[in-house]
Parts: sequence; structure tokens; C-alpha cells
Amino acid sequence: MKALYLKEIRSFLSSIIGYIFIFIYLIASGLFHWIISENTNLLEGEEADLIPFFNLSPVIFLILIPAITMRSIAEERRTGTIELLFTRPLSDFQILLAKYWAGVTLVALSLIPTLVYYFSMYQLGNPVGVIDTGATITSYLGLLLLGSVFVAIGIFASSITSSQIVAFILSMFICWLFYDGFNLLGSYKLLGSFDTVIQYIGMAFHYDSIKRGVIDTKDLVYFFSVITLFLFAALTVIKSLKK
Repeated sequence: MKALYLKEIRSFLSSIIGYIFIFIYLIASGLFHWIISENTNLLEGEEADLIPFFNLSPVIFLILIPAITMRSIAEERRTGTIELLFTRPLSDFQILLAKYWAGVTLVALSLIPTLVYYFSMYQLGNPVGVIDTGATITSYLGLLLLGSVFVAIGIFASSITSSQIVAFILSMFICWLFYDGFNLLGSYKLLGSFDTVIQYIGMAFHYDSIKRGVIDTKDLVYFFSVITLFLFAALTVIKSLKK
């Protein structure tokens, strides 16, 4: 599995795809947080914090992560190389995990340069260092977990079609549904006491909880459960392709 994982990583970094993902994420994030004069600008906030960054990053991930995962299995199906994967001395689950961890690694690599934001706000605070370091660390963890869920959803979407475009659109829709769709539906107060349950299903509820600086076991269980759900769904589809 390690060899396949490294192969997937190399496929991202030896081609322009991985660099485009990281470049677009950093450029978009840099523009909104340091250049454009909007409520996302870190320099125009009343407090030294990274709340605008952690609020906007999921929106950027909604577009970029489906773009990098859309080819993970769909391209293998289109070119027929998925048959070669099945001949490797690896289980279907190991093949899936290798692709999944490669996607998560790319997301993590894209987040590392944004640590500059933390050091900048740390120095710009009045007094210096007034930023809540604990909340920042947990927020980064929450963002990585959210990105990991998006990767799992993207791989599932890529597994059910041989078209990268279809995989991209489907992945983006499911990511939005789980991130903001359920939260939005619950906010309409149409189902009475079930509105809270619907919002709880959405990622925004748990992501916002982690952003407050508290790591609750229930939130971790939620994220890992959703990741497991979509990886299991992708695995089921992959197994069906062998029949």
C-alpha cells in the first residue's frame, strides 16, 4: 500500500495538478485575507484572530478538493487501468486507502504555508501574542478533518462514474450538502424539533464547535464516521466493478 500511496503522491507533485491546487488555494486565501477589503480581511478585523480564514477555507475547499479527487478512480475507469490495480497484491480497501491518504496529504501540504497567517497575526496583535493559540490549533485540526471528509466524498463520487466532470459536480454538491446544506435546511425551522437533528447531521455544526477551541469527542466521532461512510460506499462500488 505504501508504494501505491507514494505513487499517488508523485502523480500529484510530478504533474501540475497538485501544484495548481496548492497555488490556487494560497492565492485565493491570500487575496481575500490580506488584499481585498471585505469582512474576510484579517488586517481589518477588530481582534487579532484567524476566524475569517477558518470561515472561508471550507468554501474554497468545496471547489478545489473535488477538482483533485475527480480523477482518482474515474480516470482509472476511463482508461481501463483500474483492471491493472486489481491485479496488484493489494486488497480493494488498501487501494482505496492509498488514494485517500494521498488526497489528505495534499490538503495538509496546502495548509502548512498558511501558518504564516498565524505568525503574522501573532506579531500584529496589541499586545503582541494576544491571539488565542489554543483555538487556532483546534481550528486547524477542524479544517483538516473537514478537508479529509471532502476527500472521502470526492473519492466516492469518482468511483461511481468514469467521467471526471460528473465526478467533480457530484462531489461538489455532496460536499456542499454535508457542509452547509443540512445547516441551511435546519435554519428554516420547518420541521420543529427535528431542525436541530438536521443541523447536527451537517459538518458546519461540528466544525463550528471545534473552531470555538473545544475538541469534543462527539465531533471527532462525527467526522470519522462520515469519512468511514463514504470510504465504505466507495469500496462497495469498487468491489462491484470486479464482478
